[in-house]
Amino acid sequence: MALYPNLILEALKKVRYPGTGKNLIEAEMIEDDMRIDGQKVTFSIIFEKPNDPFIKSVVKAAETAILTYVGEDVDIKGNISIKTKQLARPEPDKLLPQVKNVIAISSGKGGVGKSTVSANLAVALAKLGYKVGLLDADIFGPSVPKMFGTEDARPLLERIDGRDLIIPEEKYGVKLLSIGYFVKKEDAVVWRGGMASNALKQLIADAHWGELDFFLLDMPPGTSDIHLTLIQTLAVTGALVVSTPQQVALADAIKGINMFTNDKVNIPILGLVENMAWFTPAELPANKYYIFGKNGCKNLAEEMNIPLLGQIPIVQSICEGGDTGVPVALDENSITGQAFLHLAEKLVERVVDRNSHISPTKRVIAK
Repeated sequence: MALYPNLILEALKKVRYPGTGKNLIEAEMIEDDMRIDGQKVTFSIIFEKPNDPFIKSVVKAAETAILTYVGEDVDIKGNISIKTKQLARPEPDKLLPQVKNVIAISSGKGGVGKSTVSANLAVALAKLGYKVGLLDADIFGPSVPKMFGTEDARPLLERIDGRDLIIPEEKYGVKLLSIGYFVKKEDAVVWRGGMASNALKQLIADAHWGELDFFLLDMPPGTSDIHLTLIQTLAVTGALVVSTPQQVALADAIKGINMFTNDKVNIPILGLVENMAWFTPAELPANKYYIFGKNGCKNLAEEMNIPLLGQIPIVQSICEGGDTGVPVALDENSITGQAFLHLAEKLVERVVDRNSHISPTKRVIAK
């Protein structure tokens, strides 16, 4: 007997999904991918969740129905695939549609203060009145929980539009997520690249970020598959590259710049940030000591025709703020607070220049 799709579909009408009581056709659980090759039949059944408790029983019932109502010679066992709605994520340009700008904050090497810049820039943008989210994308060295004093936070799940979504923590007007919220702070995250990338995708796509003007990504140092995952998962507006003035850091910063501007990646560099630009002692605020070299990032920016958006000095309060969970950008009257507010304003200008929907008007600083 020749096999036709309608014969298979009629048989599947005999199978009911226990969760709703509807048959598989009525419940629209059969994917439009049926293939018939002689007596071999393949197709997919769609479930709401990957851990649906009825998956095995429904697949078994579907096989039995086809063999019973179509014919015992139909090759169907093992040919039914499972698909889940939760795993079907939108394209990068359609993911997080309420987020206006995604900013990747990167560094060629570790130890240059990229996370410090990310945390304080997020706070500075929030103080200017913008809606800000910060994702700690450094899976193996998460620091956002410490820098915001939220190490004991454990984000909850909430059912929103039929999906269980992670609700980001919020502090100082910034929405926060980090793998550090889901592991013990004293434990090392020993994962292969694929596991780390999948965890990162979950923190992006399976979280309720809501409406944001700026979504900052605190990237891991260097260039890795995690960087590629972020680039492929999100439509990134542009990148900030953080470096210290010393030559060894600048050499790696160039590699980071080249990664983003590579033809296969093609993400614009919004600007450079020179961290630890000089040391200023608290008792001598007018003094500048260039302990890592002078104007290294400024010179590199001129050479590569990239804007230098900010120079952040070293002061003791930056270290103290990171350790106590009180970012220095909260005090807009301090030297460093002013430096980060200036950086935030320059970033907004650069984003607006690239035809963003962000208003260039400086908003009232939220105390």
